[in-house]
Amino acid sequence: MPFDLTFGLAPVVMALIFLIVASLKILREYQRGVVFLLGRFWRVKGPGLIIVVPGIQQMVRVDLRVVAMDVPSQDVISRDNVSVKVNAVLYFRVVDPQKAIIQVENYMVATSQLAQTTLRAVLGKHELDEMLSERERLNLDVQKILDAQTESWGIKVTNVEIKHVDLNETMVRAIARQAEAERERRAKVIHADGEKQAAQALMEAAAMLSREPAAMQLRYLQTLTQVAGDRSSTIVFPVPVEIMEKVLGPGKKASHGD
Repeated sequence: MPFDLTFGLAPVVMALIFLIVASLKILREYQRGVVFLLGRFWRVKGPGLIIVVPGIQQMVRVDLRVVAMDVPSQDVISRDNVSVKVNAVLYFRVVDPQKAIIQVENYMVATSQLAQTTLRAVLGKHELDEMLSERERLNLDVQKILDAQTESWGIKVTNVEIKHVDLNETMVRAIARQAEAERERRAKVIHADGEKQAAQALMEAAAMLSREPAAMQLRYLQTLTQVAGDRSSTIVFPVPVEIMEKVLGPGKKASHGD
């Protein structure tokens, strides 16, 4: 009889042990468990060891770590009617596990689809030059829009980075020609500014020399010396009478040809 009783209790004990083992769940530090009681939301548990009664309670694990999601390449038509392909990377994390499970069916898929449509919508409002030169501002615009729309899902979008803006060969050549024309324009402007500054300096020097006749004469002699240089040929320069008077002394005039 005792043997029959032990044999009869064995299945019950085994079932009880199985129930206890099945009820024990271990959640890591970065995980939370959204627990439902008879289909209704009960509470968020974790991390550590928690108990979930099989058949009565159900648990959905949620990862709280930052997710790096690639946004597939999108065809974007800029405001100046240029067709480009743009891809990006999206960084987000779950901050409210309850909303992430209850408010949206699959928050990963929903966030990915929303990122694609938002990227096309935001970049389509800007010209190509802005896409190429103002990526930081565009990244911030996309991030703010996504963060506002995913807040009701318990998701925080921390960053958006545009990775590549791909252009066709025709547009690449056009941009190269535009850049070359811009460099030429800047070179001409710099040259013109230099000529203007040089002319201004010459005007100031002329005005100064006109106020000092002796300085004008010295400058004339210096110019003669520079022009003569090391030339072997003879060069005849006219010498102003004022300079000859300075050389011969006061009261003496240079004799003109008889």
